Amino acid sequence: MTGKRSIFEEVGEGHAVPAPPVGGGIDARSKGARRGIRIWLVALFLLVVAMIAVGGLTRLTDSGLSITEWKPVTGALPPMDEASWQAEFEKYQAIPEYQLQNKGMGLEDFKTIYWWEWGHRQLGRLIGLVWLAGFLGFALARQIPPGWTGRLLLLGALGGAQGAIGWWMVSSGLTGAMLDVASYRLATHLGLAFVILGFIAWYVFLLGRSEAALMTARRGREARLFGLATGLMHFAFLQILLGALVAGIDAGRAFPTWPLMNGEFFPADAFYVPDGQGGTLPMWHAFFENPGLVQFIHRMSGYLLLAFGIVVWLRGRKSSHQATRAAFHQMLAMLLVQMGFGIATVLTVAQAHVAITHQIGAVILWVLILRARHLAQYPVAGSIREGTA
Repeated sequence: MTGKRSIFEEVGEGHAVPAPPVGGGIDARSKGARRGIRIWLVALFLLVVAMIAVGGLTRLTDSGLSITEWKPVTGALPPMDEASWQAEFEKYQAIPEYQLQNKGMGLEDFKTIYWWEWGHRQLGRLIGLVWLAGFLGFALARQIPPGWTGRLLLLGALGGAQGAIGWWMVSSGLTGAMLDVASYRLATHLGLAFVILGFIAWYVFLLGRSEAALMTARRGREARLFGLATGLMHFAFLQILLGALVAGIDAGRAFPTWPLMNGEFFPADAFYVPDGQGGTLPMWHAFFENPGLVQFIHRMSGYLLLAFGIVVWLRGRKSSHQATRAAFHQMLAMLLVQMGFGIATVLTVAQAHVAITHQIGAVILWVLILRARHLAQYPVAGSIREGTA
């Protein structure tokens, strides 16, 4: 028989009380190497950015058609002796770019453009190897978090498709009277690069917090702001594609004045495209092949993107979360900087270092838009005490 308890005695005193489990049921499950995968994805992201920059310089130096064959494996080795260099040069001499534009180019000059294209392709191979090594390593160690295998495989599939599209692009400039690759194929190639960057960036943002934290954050989702940021993301992607069309036909060098285009708001002969035989091509060709019209559309789209970006920013600055507000401030600041880069590119007749700065600016803006969109979807809860609400 037990004695009477004191009213001051703790309930359960003298009895072992099991410690509560650490974290909820979600956190109790193994989540894989989220931090390691995140670091791996950041490395892939930086390699893709380098790929875009080298690709842009390859385009600006007219080096993209210097390698006339697609050899994903054996092409990793460059010519190793003079005979091999001569054989590669002879292949280049057979395409229109050499015959119509670079007639008389010497072997040493050919080597310069060859190294640019070879380096671009080597980066592509390196990205593929880094993806494969990372994926297999995490998969064999069973460290891929639940639900992430498909996402990581998607990156590999998109990378493989990008290689095939790259050759599809190059092949368009090897026959007929083409001096460059088809601009719409260049736009497809660059667009897919930004899609890959977008997926990687989004995954990096998701892996920055635990699944439990993301589920909690989503309860505070700002649906309207997320929708506006999604629209801005799509608009920015369209502008990137239009920029690729400009680069594809060197339209950025055609009208080196701003705000007018050689003294005119709308360029003269905007719908004129010669067919090479004394006639003209149908009007729809002008939207891809007339430098004046292509640059005009890119300019107007840029102004509209800026206007829409300001509208989105005005909504974002009213967010109740400090981190979200800061993300939209950064997005608008970069949008203004990127517009300045675009104007500088026009005024300098697309000098290589200015044009590449503009291209890298597009990457930075793209990531900042995605980050702002992510924080609208998964806001970071602030603290009134710490002044971060």
